[in-house]
Amino acid sequence: MTAFDVSVIGELNLDLVLYGLPRSLVLEREHLASDLSITLGSSSAIFAHNLASLGSKVGFSGCIGDDPFGEICVQRLNEGGVDVSGIRRLNGGTTGLTVILPQHKDRYILTYPGTMYALTADHLDWNYLAGAKHLHISSYFLQKGIQSQLPELFRKAKHAMLTISLDTNDDPDDRWGSDIQNLFPYLDILFVNEREACKLAQTESLERAIDTLAPMVSPLVVKCGAAGALARVGDQQFTSPPLVVDLVDSIGAGDSFDAGFVHQFIRGVSIEECLRFANLAGALSVTRRGGTEAFRDATVREAFLKKHGTRPNRSGAPVGDSKP
Repeated sequence: MTAFDVSVIGELNLDLVLYGLPRSLVLEREHLASDLSITLGSSSAIFAHNLASLGSKVGFSGCIGDDPFGEICVQRLNEGGVDVSGIRRLNGGTTGLTVILPQHKDRYILTYPGTMYALTADHLDWNYLAGAKHLHISSYFLQKGIQSQLPELFRKAKHAMLTISLDTNDDPDDRWGSDIQNLFPYLDILFVNEREACKLAQTESLERAIDTLAPMVSPLVVKCGAAGALARVGDQQFTSPPLVVDLVDSIGAGDSFDAGFVHQFIRGVSIEECLRFANLAGALSVTRRGGTEAFRDATVREAFLKKHGTRPNRSGAPVGDSKP
């Protein structure tokens, strides 16, 4: 019997978000924000937190420093129902921090990696990881310490009968090296947005990018923002329109989408339903500031899912109308 539904390997940091800044930032001037938010950040942690909030059993493996930021990260994950016994505190290390400066519909994202770069396979407990049905990794390009070890780790995971998903997220160096393709044969899901798909395939055409990447991994899941999402499985392509809600904050929407998709995928639900529920989870995320706040509030979360047709029960199985 598995201990978890999903094991997550990834980075941990807080998000410091400054709202209401002027659109033009000038050097040597003091700019005033109208509001701020300090919340759980990092794609991996947002994914894990929100997946657990939906009812999946989640274990997290990663590194933090011996500082208050790291303690807050662990506390927030624990409060969200994530098992945190796989997190290692590194003496003398500093937990990463992301500063986000929203600018209308866009945003500046400034990250200090800290212990993100320190994580290696030596920090992982294989028995802990293998006690799951599924393995997920986000932010491949931030996992500097473990990148070269991932092919062997994924090989072992497949041998242990785990399914595997990967969200590339952005490459801060904008190099998009081909080494990541060494992981594709092991993947059961590859999550990308439109820009990431084009960067990986080295084309400016999303259609050509999908045609290039889809033969390498199936399903290929592409997040298209206001256009919804699509999945290519062999010769079949499935699409799902977005759920229209009042946008408060888009931070973590893509990670929440991933959580919704994986939550259904590991239960053997159809790709169409996985996409639909993923869009629902992403829409829930944007109704509150920060990537996890809408999921932390159980009353808001349950009311939203019930209103829009799907409410996960304790086992995570969907109940209610499955139609869009």
